[in-house]
Amino acid sequence: MHDIEAAAELLSGVGVATPEIEKAVKELLQDFGEDVNREGLEQTPRRVARMYDELLAGYRVDPYAVINEALFDVEYDQMVIVKDIEFYSLCEHHMLPFLGRAHVAYMPAGKVIGLSKIPRLVEIFARRLQVQERMTVSIAETLEELLEPRGVAVVAEATHLCMMMRGVRQQNASAITSSIRGEFERDPKTRAEFMELIRRQKPSFA
Repeated sequence: MHDIEAAAELLSGVGVATPEIEKAVKELLQDFGEDVNREGLEQTPRRVARMYDELLAGYRVDPYAVINEALFDVEYDQMVIVKDIEFYSLCEHHMLPFLGRAHVAYMPAGKVIGLSKIPRLVEIFARRLQVQERMTVSIAETLEELLEPRGVAVVAEATHLCMMMRGVRQQNASAITSSIRGEFERDPKTRAEFMELIRRQKPSFA
């Protein structure tokens, strides 16, 4: 199986329960004073272990291998944008979810990447214990290293359950992070065009 097919299978498949994680979840439930043998919790350690294996599958996928199999020589030097990429990740501080959308753009310098691989790249980094700032930078760095484009821009917008469910309990707060490189950083007009395009409403084809 090619690396790209294996990556897709890992990220979209059902998690595998590992005995070590299952045991740890069982002990955690017991420490909370729960009866792990009651009907509602009997299978919970296995379910939770499978869940984490699925949600953290990005650790087992090499983003460089995925992208290297989808690079093409194309004479195109204008902006390429894939926007509104949904992602779900786990905050490394509390292991609570944060979720939102990413907008990714680059300006080619002789090479382009298959469009579907950009959402795949976002997913690979989201399926790890993360902070939103590092995830945003990681996506931009990977594209920059492999494509060597004239510029890369990544913007991520997300809501964090660690702010909503606990602590400050802010229900409407969201976080926006960006990593702007190359021509997007040097040229205000290029950066402004990118920001305008990602703000536009999607056309309706109905």
